[in-house]
Amino acid sequence: MDSTTLEVDGSVMEGGGQILRVSAALSCITGTAIKISKIRAGRTTPGLRPGHPNSMTKVTWPQHLCGLQLLRDICAGSLDGAAIGSTEITLNPGKITSGDHLADPQTAGSVGLLLQASLPCALFTDASTQLCLKGGTNAEMAPQIDYTVKVFKPTLEKFGVHFDCDVKMRGYYPKGGGEVVVTVNPIKQLSPVTMTERGTITKIYGRAFVAGVLPYKLAKDMSTAAVRTIRREIKDLYISIPSLQEKDQACGNGNGIIIIAESSTGCVFAGSSLGKKGVYADKVGIEAAEMLLRNLRHNGCVDEFLQDQLIIFMALASGTSRIRCGPVTLHTQTAIHVAEQLTQAKFTISQSDDDQTNNPTFIIECQGAGLSNPHL
Repeated sequence: MDSTTLEVDGSVMEGGGQILRVSAALSCITGTAIKISKIRAGRTTPGLRPGHPNSMTKVTWPQHLCGLQLLRDICAGSLDGAAIGSTEITLNPGKITSGDHLADPQTAGSVGLLLQASLPCALFTDASTQLCLKGGTNAEMAPQIDYTVKVFKPTLEKFGVHFDCDVKMRGYYPKGGGEVVVTVNPIKQLSPVTMTERGTITKIYGRAFVAGVLPYKLAKDMSTAAVRTIRREIKDLYISIPSLQEKDQACGNGNGIIIIAESSTGCVFAGSSLGKKGVYADKVGIEAAEMLLRNLRHNGCVDEFLQDQLIIFMALASGTSRIRCGPVTLHTQTAIHVAEQLTQAKFTISQSDDDQTNNPTFIIECQGAGLSNPHL
């Protein structure tokens, strides 16, 4: 191993795929060669491994492997050790180049997680980049594509980031088969953000869906249960969660719901849930509603799932970013740990001193590294 190669411990803190995504993306952007060891050591089946035939792990390992290969292609680099069962990889980045890139794990591996890894790199190209991402658009343990479009995308625009997300086909577990085409415009430098005032919730809406052979009634039951649950806490707001039957634009059978809340200051939150065999549809709707309500009870500006996804952009931005959130998650702490290893960014977390509620909020502050795109 070259003396300039940075060693990243894949077992620290969250010990999962996030360390891979954040460190590999930052490796490409900064031009720093990295060696990641003890990959996914925090998981029951560590490494880039297929796992038990009935386990979601067999879906996730090609997703991690595919994500690394996508990053290697975007930065015209070399990737060693990326194989099934591997617990150690080395990424030597080259020059980030624009163009068309395809990532297809050939499973229901999450399209949203593939985008999380590749989007930051695509911002530092010399021209528009097109990412064709295949797999699961609505997968467990990952952001649904609706979350990416309705929550993640508008928040990133505050950093000056712009991308288009065209959902060609939805894909569900276990087959996948989804396809999303993302067009990313390069940026000279990311702007810092200040998101500390939530304001009032002005809008709640969403979608409850069924796909394939599943009956339409499931979507209606999810929607009805979700609206009823939210109404117990939020009485004076119109809630629109239409029930949808996906036909031609979906591959496989699936059902689920996502509910989005917007605030007067442009903050966006969401709660979501996917149907599972043997779980009543109303329970799926209630789970999504309770997730949303949990994230609205504190006075933060981002939900628990957006928190960690913004860390890499705060680290790259030029200037000081401040974001108010609820309890800081382990995923967020992990992303901060990796970002500080690979950039000059410095993070601090402090509890807000103006909270009058039983749900404390925290301020994540970052002195960004201010990386510039050398191609622009």
